[in-house]
Amino acid sequence: MKVLLIEDDATVRAGSAQALDLAGIDVQAFHTAEQALPLITPGFDGVVVSDVRLPGMSGLDLMAAVKAIDAQLPVVLVTGHGDITMAVGAMRDGAYDFIAKPYSSEQLTEVVQRAMETRRLVLEVAALRHRIEHGEGIEATLLGDSAAIRDLRRLILDLADEPADVLIYGETGTGKEMVARCLHQFSRRHQRNFVALNCGAIPETIFESEVFGHESGAFTGAAKRQVGKIEHADGGSLFLDEIESLPMALQVKMLRVLQERYVERLGSNSPVPVDVRVIAAAKVDLKEWSDQQKFRSDLYYRLNLIVLNLPPLRERREDIPLLFEHFLLGAAARYKRTPPPVPGPLMQSLMAHDWPGNVRELRNIAERFVLGLSSGADGLLSARSMAPLPLADQVGCFERAVIEQELRRASGSVTEVSNALGVPKQTLYYKMQKYALTPDDYK
Repeated sequence: MKVLLIEDDATVRAGSAQALDLAGIDVQAFHTAEQALPLITPGFDGVVVSDVRLPGMSGLDLMAAVKAIDAQLPVVLVTGHGDITMAVGAMRDGAYDFIAKPYSSEQLTEVVQRAMETRRLVLEVAALRHRIEHGEGIEATLLGDSAAIRDLRRLILDLADEPADVLIYGETGTGKEMVARCLHQFSRRHQRNFVALNCGAIPETIFESEVFGHESGAFTGAAKRQVGKIEHADGGSLFLDEIESLPMALQVKMLRVLQERYVERLGSNSPVPVDVRVIAAAKVDLKEWSDQQKFRSDLYYRLNLIVLNLPPLRERREDIPLLFEHFLLGAAARYKRTPPPVPGPLMQSLMAHDWPGNVRELRNIAERFVLGLSSGADGLLSARSMAPLPLADQVGCFERAVIEQELRRASGSVTEVSNALGVPKQTLYYKMQKYALTPDDYK
């Protein structure tokens, strides 16, 4: 991130540039506004610091031009004592802050760092929305930047075309069906059916008819042949959600399907071959259940070929801003509402929450927030009534999560993180100390 400094006094310009440089801030100094203006473009990664009284275009005129290019780009005005009233008026017109001459190096650096934090947050939100709206491939479907999610996406792409069955473990609301759909969508089977079956939602009395199908006259009320869900998935994928809830008697029949790859409709003695990729999901340890004789061990071992473990949301908190923004935009589109800005206190609450309902709970809170309702229980406050906190507190959760994510990716290499984030090492060390992040913890 860069600071464009415009000051016509050579001595003040040199001193201010040196102060910013010593603070680890990338600064480019100019004598006139006309020299700096061509560098300012929409989405400019930086802030502008300008004296008000300049030869040619004034600082106020420069601010107006900057706001016309990018209304959210922070402009800090430098004024003399006699210009304080004018500077206050300029802040009403969109200036980020003003500094009165003479000023100390510490005062200049503090104001500029706050402006840069503001700009960083704006650019992060814009980048999140762009990724969500223009994303492609698996990254647009399975959202997240955490190491766990990046590894999961890689595994899905590696395993998508494997014929072996898959067992997915994860707490309620972690997105097991989403992962199953990704396995189907990014495989050669994607042109055929993806059939999802909640093993605990179909009454046992009609389970065989729904899952295996039946012939006309197989039982009272069976007026015509019905193709079961397994047969409907032929050539595609069959997702067995909550497989731990499948009754023992039906586990035997499901095991036979998985082993033989054919079904027999009720009322028929003719086997129907099926080519299905079976993806099962459970929220309990099936090995432990099989040891306790609550789940058939032969079915467990038949399913336990490829295992994917989904982390709960509390173990990948750095994904919360992206996920919340995604759900917020989706809800705003459905309800035909303008996406509301997310207050810093709400994001702090989201980052600190334990998320017993995982991603599903986060989505519900985003929808309630768009509708203007209470943002949720368990300590999450009403988003509409939250009092604003200092800017540094609002962006702290974002910044800490980004730095922590890069440290994990780079195995604690500060040099790699510095290059990846585009910040000087001195600044990075300062922020790591601020957020109590130690590189050795990520090696």
